[in-house]
Amino acid sequence: MKIIAKDKIKEAIDLLAREAKVLVPIKIDGVSKFAPWSSEGSLDFEAVNTVLPPKDILFPQTQKMYTYKLANQNVTDMTVITESEKQIIFGIRPCDMQSIQCLDDVFLTKTFVDEFFKSKRNQLVTVCIGCVKTAPTCFCDSMGGSPGHNDAADVMLADLGNAYGVTAQTEAGQKLVDQWQGLITEGDDQKAQSADCTLKVDITGVPQKLAKMFESPVWKEISEKCIGCGTCTYLCPTCYCFDIDGRTDGNEGYRFRCWDSCMFSEYTRMAGGHNPRPSKAERLRNRFLHKLEYFNERYGKTLCVGCGRCVAKCPVNVDISLFIDKVKEVAVDE
Repeated sequence: MKIIAKDKIKEAIDLLAREAKVLVPIKIDGVSKFAPWSSEGSLDFEAVNTVLPPKDILFPQTQKMYTYKLANQNVTDMTVITESEKQIIFGIRPCDMQSIQCLDDVFLTKTFVDEFFKSKRNQLVTVCIGCVKTAPTCFCDSMGGSPGHNDAADVMLADLGNAYGVTAQTEAGQKLVDQWQGLITEGDDQKAQSADCTLKVDITGVPQKLAKMFESPVWKEISEKCIGCGTCTYLCPTCYCFDIDGRTDGNEGYRFRCWDSCMFSEYTRMAGGHNPRPSKAERLRNRFLHKLEYFNERYGKTLCVGCGRCVAKCPVNVDISLFIDKVKEVAVDE
């Protein structure tokens, strides 16, 4: 087994940072998130997970799409903005790695390829660290994941106590590991420390049952305490709703996209004022059906990865894990 001592990790990251932008879990002003290596703040590999997900690395909160120039109201020049900077996420957890797989499905498959996402994804290498502890709100193993491993990561690190077991799982991962010659040693095969989620939900049959619950009164019931703040969608690693806007200054301008939320009434409001989701009940219904039914029908997996961020941070405790349990109890017409 190849291992790297934990006291060599900063040196290993320094080596990677010579030729790529390395993003690591850092606590800045009390908020843990993925930020560039060397950022001010404290490195936080021991945390269960970051508060802010890593999705903005591939799908930025605000992203310029193209610039243009005008002459006599006609576009004379347009430049599409795609990025080619190599990036490495170091320290991503298995649930967030699973969320990147979900975003891959959305932006790269089913006949449509989002070139803005693709340009970033092609330049991304992921180093995943298996979890040795879980939070009370974690339930990834109920949603098809595992706290200790994810096959899609380029490099998988297994916590062995004072060292990490190192496994390159892709060609890109092997190239990365090759840069650590001199830091990696051969060690005896050891069993990695492992963790189990204490929060358990049973997703079996839930997508199929939800398909029969569109008109259920349960939506009004569970939405009564929702305040429509959008915290769940902005902290979710798999939410990808966005709006497109533009700015023009004289004869030059640009278009950009930015995160939006299906929990906001403006999201579905049409130009004439009509809104097909006029109340919180319809909006919360759409969110939960998208996470647990629609995405499963299209891609064969749930859009919830069980990271627990929305469970932990919803100010009024609208809990998707409790909702999954509740679905089991709802009577539907067969």
